[in-house]
Order: sequence, then structure tokens, then C-alpha cells
Amino acid sequence: QVQVVESGGGLVQPGGSLRLSCAASASVTSNNAMGWYRQAPGKQRERVARITNNDSTNYADSVKGRFTIVRDNAKNTVYLEMNSLKPEETAVYYCHVVARDSRGLPMAYWGQGTQVTVSS
Repeated sequence: QVQVVESGGGLVQPGGSLRLSCAASASVTSNNAMGWYRQAPGKQRERVARITNNDSTNYADSVKGRFTIVRDNAKNTVYLEMNSLKPEETAVYYCHVVARDSRGLPMAYWGQGTQVTVSS
């Protein structure tokens, strides 16, 4: 029942900005913590940012001061605002949430990913 879908990726020049969107099914963003991850070719998937249902946020050290995670519960959407992008941040970016199923068991849900390419 839980679904998340990313959008907003594309080609951007170094130093540019981009906003990614994660559209979730009803009540997901208000009831659960959500995160953005990224994976570049040949590298491990890493968490970029996380936001809880109480609006507490955490960021990877490499993106602090440049990235912002925002939640809009009315739209069931979480955004990742990225500024001063670097070429090494080229990766597929994924939306992630852990939510409980009908049996009360925690389940991980991932979006399909959206490609971000930082290049001149």
C-alpha cells in the first residue's frame, strides 16, 4: 500500500541548484521518518538527508549547508533542495521510508530513483 515516487532529476551545471520531489501515498510523510539516499556508479548507497515526523533533520557532512530536506504533509510530498552542486554528486537519488504493514511489522519502501547529473 505504501508507495513513493521520485521526480525532478536532470542535468545541471556545477554550482547549480535542483529540487527533487518524493510523492508518497496518503499519510506516509506525516506518520513516518523519510530519507533521501544516493548511489553513484561503483559506490555504496549513502544517506544524504533524513526528516522525522516531528521535523527533526539530519544531513550527511558532505552536504550540510547546501542541501535542505522539506516535508509538505498536505501534499504527501518530501523535497530535497540541492544547492552548489558538485560533479562528484552525480548519482541516482532515491526516496526511502520505513513504515509498518498491516501486521505491524516494519517494512522498507524505496522509490524507483531519479538521475541527477552535474556536468558542464
